Amino acid sequence: MKVLAIDTSNRPISIAVLDGERVLATTTMTTQRKHAAYAMQIVEKLMKLAKLQPSDLDRVVVADGPGSYTGLRVAVTIGKVLADTLNIELVATSSLLTLALNVQKEGQLVMPLFDARNDILFTGLYRTSAKGPEVVIPDQHVAFEDFVAQVKEYDESIIFLGEDVEKYAERLQTIFGDHFKTMVGIDNLPQAAKLGIYGEQQTPMKDIDSFVPKYLRLTQAEADWQKLHPGEGHESYVEQV
Repeated sequence: MKVLAIDTSNRPISIAVLDGERVLATTTMTTQRKHAAYAMQIVEKLMKLAKLQPSDLDRVVVADGPGSYTGLRVAVTIGKVLADTLNIELVATSSLLTLALNVQKEGQLVMPLFDARNDILFTGLYRTSAKGPEVVIPDQHVAFEDFVAQVKEYDESIIFLGEDVEKYAERLQTIFGDHFKTMVGIDNLPQAAKLGIYGEQQTPMKDIDSFVPKYLRLTQAEADWQKLHPGEGHESYVEQV
């Protein structure tokens, strides 16, 4: 199976082209935030390096959130357009789970996290397995103290990973003591090659048209609408506006 995998959910951008578990071409960058300007250029470059045409692809795998509003829309839009125009399969996977794929030890608790500012995190808790990370606590947009209180229930070592762990490391070390473990270097970055391999084993979505990113929080437009319409439902912001 020939797969294109894309993660543009946060500051790093990671894209890979695979044939089964064989990585044909891959790039991970942390120096650019303009994912909308660079993502398709990288896709085209990697496809050329892999000596593949778009029509050769069987599946697109994307990280669908949580993360940056703009970043998430880049990967999701590319995935939807390619899946629709090429009539190929589309798989979406949590951006936090994508990070958790970097931990190889089975049975290990893993807490990937992204800083959402104001002492709020995008995070979840996973346990690694031979089939991939399994959800222990679902992904959330949550206050640091609130989520830590949930995680403290588990009296075992936990690997915290992600670029933003450093910001919280001292506090986490104080709270979890010897149970606090971290990753180093590239293991704190999403790896599209691992995302692609994992995505090959997942069930593709049936309704591509309705697929949207998992923001886990309201967009600014939605938040503004709710302020102007307190107590009203929000089934369809487009119709209500």
